[in-house]
Amino acid sequence: MAELWQSFSPGWSGWIFMWALLIMAGFMIAITIERTHYLFMKSSIDAPRFMAQIRKWVQSDDYKRAIALCSSVKEKALPQVILAGLLKVSRMKIPTARSVQNAIDEGTLEIIPNLQNRTNYLAMIGNISTLIGLMGTIWGLIIAFRSVEAPGIDVAEKSRLLAHGISVAMNTTLTGLAVAIPSILAYTVLHNKTTKIIDEIDEYSVKFVNLVVQEE
Repeated sequence: MAELWQSFSPGWSGWIFMWALLIMAGFMIAITIERTHYLFMKSSIDAPRFMAQIRKWVQSDDYKRAIALCSSVKEKALPQVILAGLLKVSRMKIPTARSVQNAIDEGTLEIIPNLQNRTNYLAMIGNISTLIGLMGTIWGLIIAFRSVEAPGIDVAEKSRLLAHGISVAMNTTLTGLAVAIPSILAYTVLHNKTTKIIDEIDEYSVKFVNLVVQEE
C-alpha cells in the first residue's frame, strides 16, 4: 500500500497516469453521489400508492386535493408529470384525451433530461480509466524492456529497473481497474433506476389519461 501511495509522487515514472486516474475517481465519486441523491431521494416515489390516491380523488371529482397532493411532492418525477395533466383537466370544461396527453407529454419531456443528466459520464469514466490504466501498463513495460537492453548497466541495476517498470505497469493497471469497476457498477445501478422511473411515468400517465377519459 505504501508503494501505491508513492506512485503519486512526481519522482515516480508513472505518476502522470496515477494523477489522471485520481482525477477520474474524483469525478466518479461526485457524479455518483449527486445522481444517487437525485434519483433515489429526490425523484423517486411509491408510484402505486401515489396513483391509488390520485385515482381515488379523480373518481370523486376532487381535483383540488389531487393537485394539492402533486404540488406537495412536486420535486418527484411522476407527480410533476401527473400535475401537468391535472392542471390541464382543471382548466378545461370538457377535457379531451389528446389535450391531456399533450400536457403530460410536455411534462415528461421536461423531466426526462433531468433524470438522465450526467449518468452517462460514469460509463465514459469507466472506459477512460481502463484505457489510462492500460497506457500506464504499456509505459511500465517499456521501462522494463528498456532496462533489459540498456548497455553498460550491471545486473543488479538492471534488476532494479526491471522491477520498477513492472511496478509501474501493475500499479497503473490496478488503479485503473479500481476506478473503472465502481464507475461501471454505479452507472448500471443509476441507469436501471432512471429506466424504472421513466417506465413508471409512461405506465401511470397512460392510466391517468384513460381515467380522465372515463370520467368525461
